[in-house]
Amino acid sequence: QEGTRIPSKRKQNTPIVTSELLQKNLLKSEQEIWNGVSPTYKSMTKRIKEKLEELHNKYTFNSGSPRIRFGENVYFEENGCIFLSKADDDEGSVDILFSTADLGFSDAFIQRIRISPDQRYMAISLKSENSEEATCVIMKLGHFPVVEKVIPSVFSFEWATNDVLYYTSQENLKCQNVFMTTFTYQKRTKLVYTEQDARFFVDIYCTKDRRFLTINSNSKTTSEVWLVDCRHPFELPALVQARTKGVIYHIEHRNDELYVLTTYGEPAEYKLMKAPVASSSKENWQLIYALEKKTKLVDFEMFSDDCIMFLKKAGHLYLNVISFVSHSIQSIKLPTWACEFELESHPEHTTSTCYFQLSSPVHPPKHFAYSFKENNLIEQAVQEVPIITNCHTTRLLAKSKDETLVPITVFHNTNSKELHRKPLLVHVYGAYGIDLNMSFKEEKLMLIEEGWILAYCHVRGGGELGLSWHKDGCQHNKLKGLHDLRACITLLHKLGFSQPKHTALAAASAGGVLAGALCNTDPELIRAMVLQAPFVDVLNTMMKTHLPLTIEEQEEWGNPLEDEKCMKYIKSYCPYQNIKPQCYPSVFITAYENDQRVPLTGVLQYVQKLREAALCHASRTSKKGNWIPNIILDVQTNGSHCDSSWEHSLNE
Repeated sequence: QEGTRIPSKRKQNTPIVTSELLQKNLLKSEQEIWNGVSPTYKSMTKRIKEKLEELHNKYTFNSGSPRIRFGENVYFEENGCIFLSKADDDEGSVDILFSTADLGFSDAFIQRIRISPDQRYMAISLKSENSEEATCVIMKLGHFPVVEKVIPSVFSFEWATNDVLYYTSQENLKCQNVFMTTFTYQKRTKLVYTEQDARFFVDIYCTKDRRFLTINSNSKTTSEVWLVDCRHPFELPALVQARTKGVIYHIEHRNDELYVLTTYGEPAEYKLMKAPVASSSKENWQLIYALEKKTKLVDFEMFSDDCIMFLKKAGHLYLNVISFVSHSIQSIKLPTWACEFELESHPEHTTSTCYFQLSSPVHPPKHFAYSFKENNLIEQAVQEVPIITNCHTTRLLAKSKDETLVPITVFHNTNSKELHRKPLLVHVYGAYGIDLNMSFKEEKLMLIEEGWILAYCHVRGGGELGLSWHKDGCQHNKLKGLHDLRACITLLHKLGFSQPKHTALAAASAGGVLAGALCNTDPELIRAMVLQAPFVDVLNTMMKTHLPLTIEEQEEWGNPLEDEKCMKYIKSYCPYQNIKPQCYPSVFITAYENDQRVPLTGVLQYVQKLREAALCHASRTSKKGNWIPNIILDVQTNGSHCDSSWEHSLNE
């Protein structure tokens, strides 16, 4: 009651240990451990670095970056500069349009380039290693290109007309606002669209014929698209089809018809459909082509009379050409060594050739072109890169716990004898419907040359066999990905590819969930594990709704806050939750101090708990030959989530 005296207690001088202070202390102790351990690897690091630089100079520089072809003009980027050359210029003379260093962006790399239709303006996004957010620089081109405008925190952008640019702003890993800015007459910027649902992320795309600009609002499972008519860029956007739970769709345009790439209808895999612009709702969508089962749509490109689909089927890449004139479909199997491809930019949809690059972890990018006129594939001898001939590619199928066949891609040196004695590096990801990254990496080629075997396990949760492959490995199916990984490693050993004591497992980001889970359930299958920015504390992270990605990630992992069954399920596989005293493999983790996607706290606590469990096991058992694993954490002060420049990744 008012006026009642409260007896005073003596204030005790006990310091309050905040979670922030705890993290600071953990980080400090990890840095001390790292500083003590890293000199051990000095000579090995020096040798590897020299070898990687040699391979980088030999292959990557020659392959060149993808070109943007605009009539006779060709725009390309190299070493932080943007150049302009003529397609038919045999002299090889180039103009420099932009340089990151000259404009004081020396620590940034160029992420995206968009040229205005009349080629008077160029918009570029620049991203530094330490931030997820990019800066958009708009250049006015001419004899002396000048900076017209700089817009901070931009994610995607497209030209609606010669002087009207639409862009999305990014804040705290979210993109929810679309703006329009003009460069001539009355220069102004205005807000065009705002997304209210935290699970949705907004980006912008321009149809190949430049007729419409699409505002795409996507969650992990659902889409909604709004159209801006490029002939009337100041008019309000028009809705194509209101969001319907579970239906993803993307829009292209040709001859007054919308071409819809969508999961609508059964089975829930991608289909190409079309509808009139005036009546675009899903009841009016007519089927043109449906993907076969267990087929992944990797990319799709529209041209004036055809469209091209890049597909992945049973580990092989295919190019499907759909003709809108003859209504024919042609399927071309791409070279068997190819695992990844990158489409080159074709701003003009009337072009008669489609350019792209093919690569694999051990094959540097090679230029190819498909000619619509000749109806054939052309291998372009742009670069005289020595072809990798001493590497053998094998595709296997492992039978998982529920009898599902899981693809594995294996690379090894053709001259290798006694493969069971060779070291094996296994890669896994298995989340978000995203394929394992199989683009060229110098370090993979170096390992092959040194006798290693590389294996890529395409487990459920990833997207290698289409949308159902992802669905079969997310939320309450997450353990299927773990069963798949176990089956893959077991089969590799059974077929004579290495053995447990020579096997290492590598994963990055969400791949850390399955790798960390296997480390708990089957530590005897591997001798070492290498993780980059790993997601290892699923349960605690998904309970923290204040983190930027938690809400939108519920479609992948479930919502443990509202569903007790989901909470128990996550707890059953979460790497951090299932650490126990046992003989663990050695572990090397790279984490980033400024990582917005995977909180550093979770990684620090995981490493501490893992170390304690390994030491506890070692002290309990005094068996002969008992060993304590190396558990090392390298916290990088620079760099952000698994996204670094060549120099930075070389140092890592």
